[in-house]
Amino acid sequence: GPCTECSCASGKDPDKDPSHTKKKEKGDQLCVPKIFFGTRTHKQISQISRELKRTAYSCVPMTILSSRDYTCIHPVVSNSSNRNEMCVELLEGKHGRSCSFYHGVHKLSEQHSLQPGSGLYQAWDIEDLVRLGRKLRACPYFAARELMVGADIVFCPYNYLLDPQIRDSMDINLKDQVVILDEAHNIEDCARESVSYGVTESQLRAAREELDFMVSNSIRQKHHEPLRAVCCSLI
Repeated sequence: GPCTECSCASGKDPDKDPSHTKKKEKGDQLCVPKIFFGTRTHKQISQISRELKRTAYSCVPMTILSSRDYTCIHPVVSNSSNRNEMCVELLEGKHGRSCSFYHGVHKLSEQHSLQPGSGLYQAWDIEDLVRLGRKLRACPYFAARELMVGADIVFCPYNYLLDPQIRDSMDINLKDQVVILDEAHNIEDCARESVSYGVTESQLRAAREELDFMVSNSIRQKHHEPLRAVCCSLI
C-alpha cells in the first residue's frame, strides 16, 4: 500500500515507486532500507555519482560522507593540520569563538538542488556540495551528515563502514540496511589499516624518555614500566 506514513519517505508518489512493495513494515510505519555504498577512495565516489547522474535513478535522495579534509570550508580550520580538533573546539566555543558556517548548515541541507522532487535535483558529488557550501557560507561536512537522514543511498569510503569508531561518530547504523562494497578485494587491506597505527623512531625515543621520567619519579610505576619495556624492545 502507499507509504505516506513512512518517516523516511522521499516525497515521491508511492504508487509510482517500484520499490514500495519491498518496504518493511514496522508496526504501522513502513521503512525503506538505506543503501550504503562503500568505495576505496573519495575519487571513486565522484566517478560513481557521475555514473548515477546518467541513470534513471539520478533523482534518488543521496548523500556522500567524507572527512573534513574534503569538506571543511572554514578559512582557518581548513588550512590547519588538525582540522578535526579545531572544528570540535570551535563548536564547543572553547575560546569564545564559534563557526558561522556550522550555524548555516540548514541553508545548505535544505537547498532545492539537494532536495528530490524539486525539479533541480540530480546526483551530486563532493565538489558540487563544497561549491554550494561556499556560495551559501554553510558547512558541507555537517550538511552531508544531515542529508543522511532522508537519503536512500549513502556513499562513503570503506572505513566509514568497517571502523566502529567512525561508524559511531558518523551515526551510521547498518542494522537492516543494504551494504555494497565496491572492489571488495581491497577490504582486507582497509580493515588492517583501520586497526593499525604508525609511529616514527623519534616518537618512540621521546615516549621512552617520558616513561623513564615517570618511572624514576615513582609515578604509577607498575603501569609505566611495562610500557617502557615495549618502547625499548621496539627501538
